[in-house]
Amino acid sequence: MGIIEKMRLDGKKIFVTGGARGIGKSVATAFAEAGADLAIVDLDIKEAEKTAKELEEKHLIKALAVQADVTKPEDVNAMISKVLDTFGRIDVAFCNAGICLNVPAEEMTFEQWKKVIDVNLTGIFLTAQAAGKIMIKQGGGSIINTASMSGHIVNVPQPQCSYNASKAGVIQLTKSLAVEWAEKNVRVNCISPGYMGTELTLNSPSLKPLIEQWNNMAPLHRMGKPEELQSICVYLAGDTSTFTTGADFIIDGAFTCI
Repeated sequence: MGIIEKMRLDGKKIFVTGGARGIGKSVATAFAEAGADLAIVDLDIKEAEKTAKELEEKHLIKALAVQADVTKPEDVNAMISKVLDTFGRIDVAFCNAGICLNVPAEEMTFEQWKKVIDVNLTGIFLTAQAAGKIMIKQGGGSIINTASMSGHIVNVPQPQCSYNASKAGVIQLTKSLAVEWAEKNVRVNCISPGYMGTELTLNSPSLKPLIEQWNNMAPLHRMGKPEELQSICVYLAGDTSTFTTGADFIIDGAFTCI
């Protein structure tokens, strides 16, 4: 079997949080193209159902939509149960749901701080933990967390200390879980995207002046495209990455190099 065939994900059962749109949808699309069956997990169940139906019809795989708030253990456990009831196993978890609030640190309320940390860090832990428990029983699996280049640098000019702190936490959480679960054959890695030109970002009037500044600073003078994250996630989900765990892949067009 050649390397291209080995990169296929036929028979893999995967859930994607924040999968209805943006980075989550783009990576879910790549998983579907590679042959995996998918659970699209999102707070917006209508959009999740739309995405699941689209992937199922276009790529002839099995897909379901699941509504879940990743900050609530009961929602995460219910989501895991539904995925297991449908697919019988979980081979890959793409823990991707996240939010960002741009608020000056001196003005940030506790509620605003807690909201970002709850979704971006606690939500990653809860979904990775739930998936890890299943994978340990199965004898293995792959967990992919979405961190950010913001876990490595301080973004400017926008004030986003809660986001930066949460994403740095995701990177260290990923490394910690990778070491704890290495002997259990559960691999844990993360991706750290730079500025990504998702539909939501590009269509936001408040972000337009920031995008111009980011692009002027960036070595490539542009934002990344969500599809430019697809291949690394397919690699991490598949069987050619069995020696890859505890790694953080920065995909930022060299932004963190400056």
